[in-house]
Amino acid sequence: MSNCTNCGAPMPAKSLVCPYCKTRHDVDLKGIHRHTTETPESDRICPRCNKPMPTIDLKIGEKFLIERCPDCMGLFFDPGELEALLEKSVSHVYDVDHSRMEELHQLKRHQDYPVTYIKCPVCRKLMNRINFGSQSGVIIDKCRNHGVWLDGGELRQLLEWTKAGGQIHHERKQLEMEKLKLQQEKDNLRFQQMGTGSGSFGSGLSGNHDRLATAEDWGILSAVSRLAGKLF
Repeated sequence: MSNCTNCGAPMPAKSLVCPYCKTRHDVDLKGIHRHTTETPESDRICPRCNKPMPTIDLKIGEKFLIERCPDCMGLFFDPGELEALLEKSVSHVYDVDHSRMEELHQLKRHQDYPVTYIKCPVCRKLMNRINFGSQSGVIIDKCRNHGVWLDGGELRQLLEWTKAGGQIHHERKQLEMEKLKLQQEKDNLRFQQMGTGSGSFGSGLSGNHDRLATAEDWGILSAVSRLAGKLF
């Protein structure tokens, strides 16, 4: 059991917020991977503090570079890096802890920023706000071209969400959606075939629909197979 860095009170094992002083604790990156500070190729500006951020190497594989603001503890990941960090940092999760996921989803952040759109650290354009994994409770700021911004404390919540089986739950939901999409496509094609006329023209049209159905089914089944491969 660790202690609160603000008031020194004992912290419950899975707690993100001190039950006494309500201080929210950021994740300690040194506790995940040994990292070193790197010289960035170009300045990436913190969207909260408007200052250049140092680049750190988390030492995953050969190099794993991210930016962290030393003032607000915000983190910036290039495309795909956040997912890779979660996968590397959390392992041996085989099921979903729904009660823990609901607890994390309902967690109120301490001294959070007002809801607003912030600028990408690279291109300085406004980023989109997206609920990571649909039900993680963490609203990330995402630039389509350059990556993802997390405010201080949000990485820790995503790590807890992943430990609770959040990624497994998200992939299962995606698989269900692909199956529903497949069934809807098949139903639509069946109704179209029922509405075609008889005779040689109708027979030829029906054959075209059969070939179209086969192509549609194959594409969607391929997507379902890829998702299933991640789960099993």
